[in-house]
Amino acid sequence: MKFDIIFAGVGGQGVLSMAAIIGRAAVAQGLMAKQSEVHGMAQRGGAVQAHLRLSDRAIASDLIAGGGADLVLSLEPLESLRYLHYLSPQGALVTAGEPFANIPNYPDLAQLHAHVHALPHGVVIEAERIAREVGDVQTVNTVMVGAASPFLPMHADHLEAAVRANFQRKGETVVNLNLAAFRAGRDAAKGLEAIAPVKA
Repeated sequence: MKFDIIFAGVGGQGVLSMAAIIGRAAVAQGLMAKQSEVHGMAQRGGAVQAHLRLSDRAIASDLIAGGGADLVLSLEPLESLRYLHYLSPQGALVTAGEPFANIPNYPDLAQLHAHVHALPHGVVIEAERIAREVGDVQTVNTVMVGAASPFLPMHADHLEAAVRANFQRKGETVVNLNLAAFRAGRDAAKGLEAIAPVKA
């Protein structure tokens, strides 16, 4: 099997943290993982994307071809649509609904959401609201990992273990906040149909 993910957002939102959690969970489940370097301006306010390729066989390239992504996981709705050309016809796009309006002519938010919902597997998550309810708005990226989890080819317990490992150095309070954020994001996405991993 193989499963290819494009991560999108703006600098400072935690794109790399999402990739690290999912990559760590995949390796714990026995999959191979190859991640690209960040593309774009990895500073606050600049567009950022990363590629993560998962497989049960050796992975030759760390870059995903256009039309080859099984999932686009985004922390910002406009950024999610920027990478639509990477998404396969059967793929899913999961994005946080709240905008990071860093340009003067930011598009109408309702139209952005409608565009996502018009996709065969387009999901908009109120990630900032969920993170605030959990107790820390900085857990938005972990909320989004939870929201994407129904589409990922790995078990929730491996993802939870990866969340714990990713934040362990920051102490048990931060770990528990992020575990709660993951579970809240997963609950928000309940009922979504998982995408079967593609057989190599």
